[in-house]
Amino acid sequence: MKKHLLILIGILSTCSLSCFAQSKYYKASKEWLQKSEASKPALIYKEHHPLRIVNSVKDANAYQGWRMEEVGSIDPLFRESLKKHSGVILDFGEHLTGDFTFSLKLLSKAVSDAPVRLKFTFAEVPGELNTPFDPYPGGLSRAWLQDEVITLMTVPIEASIPRRVSFRYLKIDVLGSSSFDFAFDKMSFKAQSAVEPIRMDLASTTDPLIKQINEVGLSTLKECMQTVYEDGPKRDRRLWIGDLYLEALANAYSYKNHALTKRCLYLLAALSNDEGLLHATVMEDPQPHPQEGQHCLDYALIYNVALLEYLKATGDRETANDLWPVAIRQIEMALRQFSPEMIYDMQKPPIYWLVFDWKDNYDRQASMQGLTIWALLHSYELAKMLGKEKEVKEWPALAVQMKKAARKYFYDKKQGVIVSGETKQVSYLSQVWMILSETLTLKEGARAMKTAMSMPDACYPGCPYAYHYVVEALLKCGMNDEAKKLLVDYWGGMVKKGADTFWEVYDPNNDELSPYGFFPINSYCHAWSCTPVYFINKYPDIFQ
Repeated sequence: MKKHLLILIGILSTCSLSCFAQSKYYKASKEWLQKSEASKPALIYKEHHPLRIVNSVKDANAYQGWRMEEVGSIDPLFRESLKKHSGVILDFGEHLTGDFTFSLKLLSKAVSDAPVRLKFTFAEVPGELNTPFDPYPGGLSRAWLQDEVITLMTVPIEASIPRRVSFRYLKIDVLGSSSFDFAFDKMSFKAQSAVEPIRMDLASTTDPLIKQINEVGLSTLKECMQTVYEDGPKRDRRLWIGDLYLEALANAYSYKNHALTKRCLYLLAALSNDEGLLHATVMEDPQPHPQEGQHCLDYALIYNVALLEYLKATGDRETANDLWPVAIRQIEMALRQFSPEMIYDMQKPPIYWLVFDWKDNYDRQASMQGLTIWALLHSYELAKMLGKEKEVKEWPALAVQMKKAARKYFYDKKQGVIVSGETKQVSYLSQVWMILSETLTLKEGARAMKTAMSMPDACYPGCPYAYHYVVEALLKCGMNDEAKKLLVDYWGGMVKKGADTFWEVYDPNNDELSPYGFFPINSYCHAWSCTPVYFINKYPDIFQ
């Protein structure tokens, strides 16, 4: 019986990658899964301990209305009854991702005569510890919130929190105990990442705030570099194409762990749908699989640009050649959504979710027109680098047609701005994508950005992901001072509000903004916000 069980386990192990969710469209999907697994990084672990006890202080001027103030040493938790310290908050001094373990000891000769019940609440920002989780009003799973209740039947005992957590602050509540006294004996946290922390020495002329922004960006990226580029180590803990692209850009100018980028590119390709369209997001456990039906056409096109940038950074032609059919297919799938006049049709089935930004009432049509042109041009650049331009010789002419159509349908020459949708909405991102796609000239783009950014009613971005592309567009137009000011004001605004990693969503006008109906469920260490590292180090003459 044991022998047969071992054989079965071996068969399942062999089939685990090849038999689970791989794409039927690409013949090489099985091989791509294997190459992805071969590029999986060995995680680096480091032990951490709490540095101090802190207390939450209500402060209308602090981010989300709360800040932490130091109380003192953690030593009392190891020599005084924990019942006396129920509700204590520990500060680990930095954002960490990994596993928490502890042990309890008796403080008297008496034996434990009843279970001990403790509640551990892990928080990335102070507001999470000061906002009741229940009744839960959010739109995502309540289980993402990091509060864990654990019942320990005897003391002394060693125990651990049964899931990986991401946090800086830890609150400990005693929910149930008997007459005996107990305290912590040991407490440790095993942090994990695919990379070691690094120090980057910027020019001596660099603004101190920009140095801080760079450090916080590096910490954000490190925490999100796990066995894939995670979008957020607290939530959602999975690979998204949009995050992959921005993380890979920042990684190329910092940690240079290109094997992780390679892993993610192969993994996404192997798990495409049966038409060859990429899923916007994939997960690793219990086996690599996509989030079925989660297709974002803007993300699918961005994959092509991520592949191009990977080739530029590494010279790895083998990977780029392997995945070239995926790039072709994303363009083909996107072109199906265009009208005969070469305008992106928002109503043409299938109607895809377009990301671009976490922002209500933002019209995405003009942005999608521009992004498609941008992706088409970059994909043709990839073709030329691989010597495959003859396979897609029609692409440059298509880009010209799409630009002409875009100028006809979206460009308001009188105002000098791009407008989008039936309401002729003016948004920052509509200008951005027509600039990045070179639909507008640099002079027209500079005017469009200045005009849109000066309009009180213009739709401004709601998250760091969108602001990345605003900075890109400003730089492309030669608006270097404006780009630097935006980086300092926006990401520096998070630093000034206490961020030690950058957040998923940040609107300087609304600290409690959440796409999910409840701000504690937001990710406060989020991959798509790490790109100041890219800008500061790619353009030292501007940012340093």
